[in-house]
Amino acid sequence: MTNDLAAPLTVGFDLDMTLIDSRPGIKAVWDRLAEETGTFVDSALVVSRLGPPLDEELAHWFPAEVIAEMGDRYRTLYVDHAILPTTAMPGAVAAVEAVRAAGGRPVVVTAKHGPNAQLHLDHLGIDAEVRGRLWAEEKAEALIEYGASVYVGDHVGDVRGARTAGALSVAVLTGPCDGAELLAAGADVILADLTEFPAWLADYRSAAA
Repeated sequence: MTNDLAAPLTVGFDLDMTLIDSRPGIKAVWDRLAEETGTFVDSALVVSRLGPPLDEELAHWFPAEVIAEMGDRYRTLYVDHAILPTTAMPGAVAAVEAVRAAGGRPVVVTAKHGPNAQLHLDHLGIDAEVRGRLWAEEKAEALIEYGASVYVGDHVGDVRGARTAGALSVAVLTGPCDGAELLAAGADVILADLTEFPAWLADYRSAAA
């Protein structure tokens, strides 16, 4: 795992349930999609298991031949229905600012559609570059490209992405996965939420030095 302090510090963050609580907005989009299509969708169940790509969730509710169409419609509805109800997770803004205060570069690597992810960050005043439509091990592509030495996420898929990239996996307990699951997947650090991240980052930098 990379912790060379001679290199610029780059920290990657997942988005849903790591930096943002998008459950109210995502539920609203699914409810609208269900209403438009006349398809039953248990939106409460959907938002209890956020993390994997949209197409995987769509496959639970729609036949394979319309997945692409429904995905496009979902992403269109998302702009009008999901941004305003979404809030920052506790400590999210301060966590990103802590990276910048350390002279580092925060980046967001998410399975979410990149332009919609950017809308969330702009709305909440979170300043970070975004790479979207990457899940689990695929996230390593962006993490390696950015030179990220740390990746922070709430899902076992985030842990797998960090480990594939050779980055330190910092897991927060704000998503659908519990500590045991995250540790079993290979998480290096477990934090209750991002309010603990600035102090952890300072200790990590000090120990590495």
